[in-house]
Amino acid sequence: MALHLETIDRVGVVGAGTMGSGIAQVAATADYDVVMRDIEREYVESGFETIDDSLGRLVSRDRLTEDEAGDTRDRITGTTDLEDLADCDIVIEAALEDLGVKRDIFADLDSVCRDDAILATNTSTLSITSIASDLEHPERVVGLHFMNPVPIMEGVEIVVGEKTANDATELAHTFAEDLEKTTWESDDKPGFVTNRILMPWINEGIRAYDEDVATKEDIDTGMELGTNVPMGPLTLADHIGLDVCLHASETLHEELGDRYKPAYLLKRKVEAGDLGKKTGNGFYEYE
Repeated sequence: MALHLETIDRVGVVGAGTMGSGIAQVAATADYDVVMRDIEREYVESGFETIDDSLGRLVSRDRLTEDEAGDTRDRITGTTDLEDLADCDIVIEAALEDLGVKRDIFADLDSVCRDDAILATNTSTLSITSIASDLEHPERVVGLHFMNPVPIMEGVEIVVGEKTANDATELAHTFAEDLEKTTWESDDKPGFVTNRILMPWINEGIRAYDEDVATKEDIDTGMELGTNVPMGPLTLADHIGLDVCLHASETLHEELGDRYKPAYLLKRKVEAGDLGKKTGNGFYEYE
């Protein structure tokens, strides 16, 4: 692989949702030109609205100046055409957490992008090896798992697939670090480091609440003050999205067995459409 950090100028992002727009924003803030692509123009416009809101909050907190926010926004181009990613040096996929969808996207990227471009996936649970298995160049596929909200969270998980080249892994680390993130590395095992440990923690917090061990407020307070985490499991689940937590738990349950079985109350909340902060209702209510 020929690319080095110094040769990366143009970053592609597939998906303009919460994660994709956040990745586009931090890359543009770090002075990269960014192409943000989604399948419908309305999704792209929604991504820009999310970016504008985020930049506005950073300006209000004196973390960016008005000029810096404007320059960041100007470095991002939106598109619905995958061909517009052809000249990108690194492309980060942040689409639906579905193996079939991701494999289709990567098959298209493998044919559209230059042979030396790095193709990264933001998946939180799916196998990098499986995503890349049918590609002509699986060695350039690596996991680049950002945390939500991307502009605020410092960590990025680098995941190494069976065929991932060492150069691709090293570039993923240095690129994330250039975005002022701190990285850690995981082998391509279900859930990697973060969700392998986080999802059982969230599910056990939900079970404790469902089984009347304590109120939801006391469960969250106990974990915050007792273990020095910034938020308890129920609040965190609401922020992540209960549907996202359920999907991740189901994937891990299928791969690793009953210790990852989703909590019953989590499934019931999702079935009721109470998905957390994004819908206004989850374990708590939000305006």
